[in-house]
Amino acid sequence: MADPSNRAVSRRSLLTMIGTVAGATAMYNAMTEMGFAQESGYPGPPKLGQAKPGASVLVLGAGLAGMVAAIELRDAGYKVQVLEYQNRAGGRNWSIQGGDSYTELGGAPQHCQFEAGHYLNPGPWRIPYHHYGILHYVNRLGVRLEPFIQVNYNAWVHSTLAFGGKPKRYREIQADFHGHVAELLAKTTRQSALDDAVTREDQQILLQALRAWGALDADYKYVKGRASSNRRGPLVDDGGGINSLPTYSEPDSMSAVLNSYLWRAITWSHDFEYQTPLFQPVGGMGQIGKAFGAELGNIIQYNAKVIDIHQDERGVTATYVDAVKGGAPRKASADWCVCTIPASVLSQIPMNVDAKMKAAINQLPYGASVKSGLQFKRRFWEQDDGIYGGISFTNQPNALIGYPNFNFFSKGKGVLQGSQASGPGGLLLSAKSPDERIQDLLEWGEQIHPGKYKSNFENGVSVAWHRVPWTLGCSGTWTDAAREQHYDNLCALDGRIVLAGEHASRLPTWQEGSVVSATDAILRLHAKAMQV
Repeated sequence: MADPSNRAVSRRSLLTMIGTVAGATAMYNAMTEMGFAQESGYPGPPKLGQAKPGASVLVLGAGLAGMVAAIELRDAGYKVQVLEYQNRAGGRNWSIQGGDSYTELGGAPQHCQFEAGHYLNPGPWRIPYHHYGILHYVNRLGVRLEPFIQVNYNAWVHSTLAFGGKPKRYREIQADFHGHVAELLAKTTRQSALDDAVTREDQQILLQALRAWGALDADYKYVKGRASSNRRGPLVDDGGGINSLPTYSEPDSMSAVLNSYLWRAITWSHDFEYQTPLFQPVGGMGQIGKAFGAELGNIIQYNAKVIDIHQDERGVTATYVDAVKGGAPRKASADWCVCTIPASVLSQIPMNVDAKMKAAINQLPYGASVKSGLQFKRRFWEQDDGIYGGISFTNQPNALIGYPNFNFFSKGKGVLQGSQASGPGGLLLSAKSPDERIQDLLEWGEQIHPGKYKSNFENGVSVAWHRVPWTLGCSGTWTDAAREQHYDNLCALDGRIVLAGEHASRLPTWQEGSVVSATDAILRLHAKAMQV
């Protein structure tokens, strides 16, 4: 058996270690060198030129991909019609607010009772600064943005298996992890174990850097004192006047920190997509979908459930029924078609495309995810815990608690995102009714905010994406092997049909993936349309 110590480290594992020890900047530089990191591939608004007189395009789906395609094709002179299953625009760009109703597969109706001004984003909930495509349309459509707080050093990180099940502040775990690692590296450096790797001069600079990065004392130790408390926070905040000497906090041992696995939480924000700044629309992510819908107006046919897609040498016809009233099928035809229906749904719709495209559609699974919003009588996370925005992490099935990034210091109510459960946690919660999910979330939230969660809870809503009839899952979950085999076939222009959406991009789950996918699709479609 091979020596585990000699086992090759994967590129992604190496990046994780670099990010954990050296921070986001070093990780990003390494990613760039290895070919992982890239900003959005958005080339700017597509320059289509003028369409042929009378040319038409049928767009299936009024999610972001469909609406980007519709706007740009319309502006190029195409006659555009959009068929949308729902009674609104936006797709997974969605905010649930007080007065909204939603019924998932299985028939469980939910009526949101949130106070005015509060909401849950069941789908996307943040926009990275380098997602230039979605930001272009946000600015074009006049949607106001505000900061999204990804990292809050005062938020909690929690595991039922560590520290007696009690949560720790994010800053405490980060400071202790960095401090102990820095002390080990400093010890190695001072023992001249790096003589073959770095010069004497570099070793001295490295020691200075480790002292600063890890909050080490003058002897390069990570111990209770001014330096460590300045990072992890004092036991008692400094005061003024008489009896105001600082009270330093005691770091947890390296063994306790390592075996808690809470350090996993502090590495998440190092990933390129989560590096600050990030943004959110004022009033909820659904404001973007509403703005697109207003721009397109009566181009969109709502409540249109597509049941068949057929193409021939002359054009494309989609057969649809009224998603609410049913009735006789109707048809919509055009010269060309941009289909943005999620592959999870499209796989169930007859469509005469090449076998390779059909196989790609059928082979793309969609991930389980459950997001939930919980309204509380008061903002105890702010008033009692000093948490203003950001995220707390837990090993429980709900995965996290997201705190609202607006209305700070208000005396009224507040809505938390009580879960972003995926994988096994998502499947566990998806199998339960909305009411049962809420009860579970209250139990798990009580572990992080003891005595506050249950006593202040008023009402909640929960969205299990596998039970959403127009998506049947959260997003496309490509494996490297599946992408290698099927991705190009999925994105290919097949006759007069081209697919678009986050699943047809290298940025799955992100709104930017929808934008760049739509941009690429219509550029190729337009080029072919001009040739025939």
